Parts: sequence; structure tokens; C-alpha cells
Amino acid sequence: MKEFAVKGTRIAIAPYVLIAPAQLLVIALIFIPALYVLFLSFHTSSFGAQPIFVGLQNYAAILNDGYFWRALTNTVIVILIVVHAEILIGLGMALLLASWKWGRPAILAIILAPYAVTEASAVVIWRFLFDPQMGVVGQALTAMGLPTLEWAVEPMHGLIMVSLLSVWLHLPFTFIILYAARLAIPTDLYEAGAIDGATPWQQFRRLTLPLLLPAMLIAMLFRYIFAFRLFSEVWLLTGGGPARTTEVSAVYLYLEAFRYHSFGTASATGWLLVLASFGLAYVYLRSIYKEMFRGQA
Repeated sequence: MKEFAVKGTRIAIAPYVLIAPAQLLVIALIFIPALYVLFLSFHTSSFGAQPIFVGLQNYAAILNDGYFWRALTNTVIVILIVVHAEILIGLGMALLLASWKWGRPAILAIILAPYAVTEASAVVIWRFLFDPQMGVVGQALTAMGLPTLEWAVEPMHGLIMVSLLSVWLHLPFTFIILYAARLAIPTDLYEAGAIDGATPWQQFRRLTLPLLLPAMLIAMLFRYIFAFRLFSEVWLLTGGGPARTTEVSAVYLYLEAFRYHSFGTASATGWLLVLASFGLAYVYLRSIYKEMFRGQA
């Protein structure tokens, strides 16, 4: 193994050579495009036009655009619904399946099945199922005297439909993280708790929940990032309508870039979304982190 010396310290270069291709791939596919998008965010740019430097004008235009704030508000609403619903449902399913004894492989296959469905196919299926006149779910809701989801007309119904679809599609991701973490908890801890007289609720509060909290943080972090990029479900289901009332941030960015051909404002929107997603994840996860280690010196 070849080495070189730096101030008397010998450093092996073979490990750096081995990881160099992966690092170069990340730089080429992520960092360089991100820097180019940052460059465009300070310029006006369109098809066949030379970029012209305008400073923070694109950011000012976006922050003064009511459609942007509506899209950002819709995005936050959907994120809060989707992430928390997935955590609660995924946690319940993980705890239930961890104690299940019969047919576990088949149940796992059923739970993970939605992750194998493409978003386009899922949207087509859900549009048919929830059709107010012909859909099976729509007719069932009507038969029970419940209101149907008028997702093509009512903006709030459209956001609810998008949230339900996103939960169904991405719940397997959250579930598998929490399920693996639950299986990693030693059974000896529960046996010791039972000997000490702990009830199932006390075991959940004092053992299961604290030990699963790191996995929950990881699942929430990834889902926050993925949910902020929500696009296909909204675009294929409602197209942002009616009258752009169900538009989310990714759809707003798409329209700026590919309908209005304003690459400068689209790039600025992308960077604002990056900052907003990091800010939202930081504030929320930091509060949970403090709660997890509260009382520890």
C-alpha cells in the first residue's frame, strides 16, 4: 500500500483512491448542478437567451408572489399530515407485527406492496377508486351517508386526497425502518420489565418508545426531505387546480421553469425550498432530540 508523508505522519493513499469514483460521481451529479442552479438564481434566463445578472431580483419576485406562498402553505400542510400519519401508523404496524406469530412473511409482503407501485399507476387507481360517481370508495362513502372527496373541485379535498395517496405509497419506507428497530430491541428487557411488574403501557413508554426514538428521527428526517419534493401525486391527480389552489412547491417550480420558461425564478424557488426544508426539519427534529435527552447530564 503506497503512502505519503505529511509533517512526519505517514498516510495511506489507497483508501482515498478507492472512494474517489463515488465522490466524483456525487460531485458531478449533485454539487456541480446545485452550484449551477445557484448561479441561475441570480440571473434572468430562458430558452435561447443569455443569462443576465439581476442579483436578488428573482428571490424578491418569488417572495412577493402570492402563488408561491399558497404553494408553500399547501406543501407544509401536506408534509405535516403525511409525515405524522406515517410515523403513527408505521409505529403501530411495527409493534403489532413484531408480536405477530402467524403468517408474518405474507403480511410483510402485503405491507410492502405499495412501494412496488409506480406513482403514475397509483394515481390512476386512486382516481378510479375515489371517483364520486363510479368509484368503489366513493359509492361506499355515499352508501354510509358520508361525504365523498370532491378532489377535482374542492381544494381541501384535493389536498386530503394527495395526503392519503402519499401515505399509502410511502408508508412501507417508514414501517420497515421502525420494524427493524423494534426487532433489534432485546427481549430480555421486556422479560425484566415484566418481572418488575411493568404493565404493557409502562413497557411501551419506558422501553419501546425511548429505544425506537432514534429510528423515528431518521424516518422523519428522510420523509420530511422526500415529502418536500412532492410532485407526481399532485401533478397527476389535480395538476395544481382548480385555479392553482392545490399547487405545492415542486409544482410551482415546474410551472416557472417549463410553462413560463423562467429558469432564474425557478432556480431561486429551488434554493428557497432547500432552505425551507432544512429549516423545518432542523426546528422540528431539534425539539424531539431535546425531548429524547431531557434529564440526561
